[in-house]
Amino acid sequence: MAVVGFAVLILVIGTVNPPLRSGISTDRLGPERGEPVADYLAQAHDSLSGSDTDEHWALVSFTEPLTSDQIPAHSGGLRIADAIHHVSIPRVHTPIVTIQLPAGDAVAIASADSAAWQLLAQHPADERTDRVTAVSVARLRAGCACTVGLVVRGQLPQLRNLATQNGIRAVQALPADAVATSFAIVPLLPEYQDLALPGPDDGPVPDR
Repeated sequence: MAVVGFAVLILVIGTVNPPLRSGISTDRLGPERGEPVADYLAQAHDSLSGSDTDEHWALVSFTEPLTSDQIPAHSGGLRIADAIHHVSIPRVHTPIVTIQLPAGDAVAIASADSAAWQLLAQHPADERTDRVTAVSVARLRAGCACTVGLVVRGQLPQLRNLATQNGIRAVQALPADAVATSFAIVPLLPEYQDLALPGPDDGPVPDR
Protein backbone atom coordinates (compact mmCIF):
# COMPACT_ATOMS: atom_id res chain seq x y z
CA MET A 1 0.00 0.00 0.00
CA ALA A 2 2.89 2.38 0.77
CA VAL A 3 4.33 1.71 -2.68
CA VAL A 4 0.98 2.51 -4.30
CA GLY A 5 0.68 5.70 -2.29
CA PHE A 6 4.15 6.79 -3.34
CA ALA A 7 3.38 6.03 -6.98
CA VAL A 8 0.21 8.09 -6.79
CA LEU A 9 2.06 11.06 -5.34
CA ILE A 10 4.67 10.87 -8.10
CA LEU A 11 2.42 10.13 -11.08
CA VAL A 12 -0.93 11.71 -10.33
CA ILE A 13 -1.55 15.32 -11.24
CA GLY A 14 -4.47 17.00 -9.54
CA THR A 15 -6.41 20.08 -10.48
CA VAL A 16 -8.80 21.93 -8.22
CA ASN A 17 -12.20 22.99 -9.57
CA PRO A 18 -13.35 22.44 -13.15
CA PRO A 19 -10.13 22.21 -15.15
CA LEU A 20 -9.38 23.36 -18.67
CA ARG A 21 -6.57 21.28 -20.03
CA SER A 22 -3.69 22.88 -21.87
CA GLY A 23 -4.16 23.97 -25.45
CA ILE A 24 -6.94 25.80 -27.28
CA SER A 25 -10.09 23.85 -27.95
CA THR A 26 -13.86 24.17 -27.86
CA ASP A 27 -14.28 20.57 -26.72
CA ARG A 28 -15.93 20.20 -23.33
CA LEU A 29 -17.12 17.37 -21.14
CA GLY A 30 -19.93 18.30 -18.77
CA PRO A 31 -22.74 20.84 -18.66
CA GLU A 32 -22.45 24.55 -19.22
CA ARG A 33 -22.93 26.67 -16.11
CA GLY A 34 -26.66 27.11 -15.54
CA GLU A 35 -27.64 24.62 -18.27
CA PRO A 36 -30.87 22.72 -17.62
CA VAL A 37 -29.92 19.23 -16.47
CA ALA A 38 -32.51 17.65 -18.77
CA ASP A 39 -30.88 19.35 -21.76
CA TYR A 40 -27.45 18.09 -20.77
CA LEU A 41 -28.69 14.54 -20.26
CA ALA A 42 -30.21 14.58 -23.74
CA GLN A 43 -26.96 15.95 -25.18
CA ALA A 44 -24.95 13.23 -23.43
CA HIS A 45 -27.27 10.52 -24.78
CA ASP A 46 -26.98 11.88 -28.33
CA SER A 47 -23.17 11.99 -28.07
CA LEU A 48 -23.10 8.17 -27.90
CA SER A 49 -24.78 7.67 -31.27
CA GLY A 50 -22.67 6.58 -34.19
CA SER A 51 -21.06 3.47 -35.64
CA ASP A 52 -17.36 4.34 -35.76
CA THR A 53 -14.88 1.99 -34.11
CA ASP A 54 -12.59 4.69 -32.72
CA GLU A 55 -12.01 5.29 -29.03
CA HIS A 56 -13.56 8.38 -27.45
CA TRP A 57 -12.93 10.34 -24.28
CA ALA A 58 -16.10 10.35 -22.17
CA LEU A 59 -17.39 11.77 -18.90
CA VAL A 60 -19.23 9.34 -16.63
CA SER A 61 -21.66 10.96 -14.16
CA PHE A 62 -23.20 9.09 -11.23
CA THR A 63 -26.65 9.15 -9.68
CA GLU A 64 -25.01 9.26 -6.23
CA PRO A 65 -21.44 9.94 -5.14
CA LEU A 66 -19.23 6.87 -4.76
CA THR A 67 -16.54 5.84 -2.34
CA SER A 68 -13.25 5.53 -4.19
CA ASP A 69 -13.17 1.75 -3.84
CA GLN A 70 -16.34 1.65 -5.97
CA ILE A 71 -14.65 3.36 -8.92
CA PRO A 72 -13.52 0.22 -10.82
CA ALA A 73 -17.02 -1.30 -10.69
CA HIS A 74 -18.48 1.86 -12.26
CA SER A 75 -15.95 2.25 -15.08
CA GLY A 76 -17.25 -0.49 -17.37
CA GLY A 77 -13.74 -1.95 -17.38
CA LEU A 78 -12.55 1.00 -19.48
CA ARG A 79 -9.32 2.93 -19.07
CA ILE A 80 -9.86 5.55 -16.35
CA ALA A 81 -8.06 8.79 -17.18
CA ASP A 82 -9.44 11.06 -14.45
CA ALA A 83 -11.32 10.72 -11.17
CA ILE A 84 -13.37 13.70 -9.99
CA HIS A 85 -13.95 14.28 -6.28
CA HIS A 86 -16.25 16.69 -4.46
CA VAL A 87 -17.17 16.85 -0.78
CA SER A 88 -20.78 18.01 -0.63
CA ILE A 89 -21.84 20.20 2.31
CA PRO A 90 -25.33 21.76 2.29
CA ARG A 91 -25.26 25.46 1.39
CA VAL A 92 -21.45 25.52 1.36
CA HIS A 93 -19.34 25.84 -1.79
CA THR A 94 -16.64 23.18 -1.76
CA PRO A 95 -13.85 22.54 -4.27
CA ILE A 96 -14.01 20.05 -7.11
CA VAL A 97 -10.75 18.14 -7.53
CA THR A 98 -9.90 16.29 -10.73
CA ILE A 99 -7.07 13.77 -10.48
CA GLN A 100 -5.38 12.61 -13.66
CA LEU A 101 -4.49 8.93 -13.39
CA PRO A 102 -2.06 6.44 -14.85
CA ALA A 103 -3.56 3.08 -15.73
CA GLY A 104 -4.65 0.67 -13.01
CA ASP A 105 -7.42 0.22 -10.47
CA ALA A 106 -5.12 0.76 -7.48
CA VAL A 107 -4.32 4.36 -8.36
CA ALA A 108 -7.98 5.05 -9.10
CA ILE A 109 -8.94 3.76 -5.65
CA ALA A 110 -6.18 5.85 -4.08
CA SER A 111 -7.27 9.00 -5.93
CA ALA A 112 -9.38 10.32 -3.03
CA ASP A 113 -6.26 10.49 -0.88
CA SER A 114 -4.47 12.19 -3.77
CA ALA A 115 -7.31 14.74 -3.91
CA ALA A 116 -6.80 15.45 -0.21
CA TRP A 117 -3.09 16.04 -0.79
CA GLN A 118 -3.91 18.35 -3.69
CA LEU A 119 -6.17 20.46 -1.46
CA LEU A 120 -3.50 20.67 1.22
CA ALA A 121 -1.05 22.00 -1.37
CA GLN A 122 -3.16 25.12 -1.92
CA HIS A 123 -2.03 28.43 -0.47
CA PRO A 124 -3.96 29.59 2.61
CA ALA A 125 -6.92 31.81 1.75
CA ASP A 126 -9.60 33.41 3.90
CA GLU A 127 -10.78 31.75 7.10
CA ARG A 128 -13.96 30.24 5.61
CA THR A 129 -12.12 28.76 2.63
CA ASP A 130 -9.46 27.32 4.89
CA ARG A 131 -12.13 25.68 7.07
CA VAL A 132 -13.88 24.25 4.00
CA THR A 133 -10.54 22.85 2.82
CA ALA A 134 -9.85 21.27 6.21
CA VAL A 135 -13.26 19.55 6.29
CA SER A 136 -12.90 18.37 2.69
CA VAL A 137 -9.45 16.91 3.39
CA ALA A 138 -10.66 15.13 6.52
CA ARG A 139 -13.64 13.58 4.76
CA LEU A 140 -11.64 12.50 1.71
CA ARG A 141 -9.09 10.81 3.96
CA ALA A 142 -11.88 9.13 5.92
CA GLY A 143 -13.19 7.43 2.78
CA CYS A 144 -16.29 9.54 2.15
CA ALA A 145 -18.63 8.91 -0.77
CA CYS A 146 -17.18 11.85 -2.69
CA THR A 147 -16.31 10.54 -6.17
CA VAL A 148 -18.71 12.32 -8.52
CA GLY A 149 -17.40 11.45 -11.98
CA LEU A 150 -14.82 9.74 -14.13
CA VAL A 151 -13.24 10.43 -17.49
CA VAL A 152 -12.78 7.18 -19.37
CA ARG A 153 -11.75 6.15 -22.87
CA GLY A 154 -13.63 3.58 -24.91
CA GLN A 155 -15.49 2.75 -28.10
CA LEU A 156 -19.08 3.90 -28.55
CA PRO A 157 -20.66 0.45 -27.96
CA GLN A 158 -18.71 0.17 -24.71
CA LEU A 159 -19.80 3.64 -23.63
CA ARG A 160 -23.43 2.93 -24.52
CA ASN A 161 -23.28 -0.24 -22.43
CA LEU A 162 -21.78 1.66 -19.51
CA ALA A 163 -24.57 4.25 -19.72
CA THR A 164 -27.16 1.52 -19.03
CA GLN A 165 -25.56 0.28 -15.81
CA ASN A 166 -27.01 0.90 -12.36
CA GLY A 167 -25.72 4.04 -10.69
CA ILE A 168 -24.75 5.71 -13.97
CA ARG A 169 -26.64 8.94 -14.60
CA ALA A 170 -25.03 9.89 -17.90
CA VAL A 171 -22.12 9.16 -20.20
CA GLN A 172 -21.08 11.95 -22.57
CA ALA A 173 -18.55 11.25 -25.34
CA LEU A 174 -16.37 13.69 -27.22
CA PRO A 175 -15.70 13.35 -30.95
CA ALA A 176 -13.03 10.75 -31.70
CA ASP A 177 -10.56 13.42 -32.81
CA ALA A 178 -10.60 15.25 -29.45
CA VAL A 179 -7.07 15.75 -28.14
CA ALA A 180 -6.37 14.28 -24.71
CA THR A 181 -4.90 17.43 -23.17
CA SER A 182 -7.16 20.08 -24.66
CA PHE A 183 -10.72 19.72 -23.43
CA ALA A 184 -12.51 21.13 -20.43
CA ILE A 185 -14.01 18.88 -17.75
CA VAL A 186 -16.94 20.13 -15.66
CA PRO A 187 -18.77 17.40 -13.72
CA LEU A 188 -22.51 17.01 -13.46
CA LEU A 189 -22.74 16.87 -9.68
CA PRO A 190 -25.35 14.45 -8.28
CA GLU A 191 -27.05 17.31 -6.42
CA TYR A 192 -27.71 19.15 -9.70
CA GLN A 193 -31.35 18.29 -10.39
CA ASP A 194 -32.84 21.21 -12.34
CA LEU A 195 -29.91 23.42 -13.33
CA ALA A 196 -26.18 22.79 -13.42
CA LEU A 197 -25.55 25.56 -10.94
CA PRO A 198 -24.12 25.63 -7.41
CA GLY A 199 -26.51 26.58 -4.65
CA PRO A 200 -26.01 29.36 -2.11
CA ASP A 201 -22.85 29.62 -0.04
CA ASP A 202 -24.37 30.88 3.19
CA GLY A 203 -24.41 27.76 5.38
CA PRO A 204 -22.21 27.00 8.39
CA VAL A 205 -19.01 25.07 7.82
CA PRO A 206 -19.02 21.97 10.05
CA ASP A 207 -16.06 21.08 12.22
CA ARG A 208 -15.65 17.68 10.55
